[in-house]
Amino acid sequence: MVLVLVSLALITVYFRESSSGSLHDAQRIGLSILTPFEVAGERISRPFRDAWSWASEVLDAKSENERLQDEVEALRQIVIANQTAARENEELRQVLQYIDANRFPEDYRGIATRVIARSPSIYRQEVVVAAGADDGVSRYDPVVTEDGLVGLVTEIGSNAAKVTLLTDQQSAVSAVVLKSGAPGIARHGPSSSTLLLDRVDKDQLVERGDTVITAGWRSGDLESVFPYGIAIGTVTAVGQNDVDLYKRIQVTPLVDFDSLGSLIVLVKREGP
Repeated sequence: MVLVLVSLALITVYFRESSSGSLHDAQRIGLSILTPFEVAGERISRPFRDAWSWASEVLDAKSENERLQDEVEALRQIVIANQTAARENEELRQVLQYIDANRFPEDYRGIATRVIARSPSIYRQEVVVAAGADDGVSRYDPVVTEDGLVGLVTEIGSNAAKVTLLTDQQSAVSAVVLKSGAPGIARHGPSSSTLLLDRVDKDQLVERGDTVITAGWRSGDLESVFPYGIAIGTVTAVGQNDVDLYKRIQVTPLVDFDSLGSLIVLVKREGP
């Protein structure tokens, strides 16, 4: 209370006296004494304030940059997902067109599926597809694309199946040259991108550019697991040696085994 009363008294006197009064003189003296300290304090504190302002701006910019990066990454994932969905839809559309086409094998129905895994070993040419026993797939069902023969179902699960590719060392299929009817056995070649047409007699006519298809043989109650007429590949080299029993025929498969996506499992229709 004393301090309040003193303050009120000083304020009253200050406003009533002239500018040359004692309180005004004391104010000017106080200002002249304190001004150098205020200037020095301002100069000392300015670098710290500037540093704090710079640090704050840097932190804000870093936070903003991280937020923008997160948004860009989210948008990139959306773009990838959309592109993947568009590609899968296009592949599925082509598969369905092939199933509905006249060249689709008779007495078979097609189960459209996709590759979900590949063999980690380069010595085993296999893929896993997202269709199994619950979808009607059975062991030894042929697998194709709209381009041609892929392989054979060799292991079956409830919701997935393993497909051994035609390029695997254990694979072989009875084949025939479409133009001349020359029979043979299509099997793996020296690389995953080539096949061999083996057991073709030297008197058979085979030329470069000829198309090789599945033979689809039948003998009594026995028949090939592959239907007739599935495209295998194109003859790219033909040779023979006097000491060889058969021609040496190299075939380039029509299916790109390095980029398999959507596949079709051929399931034999039940008889009447």
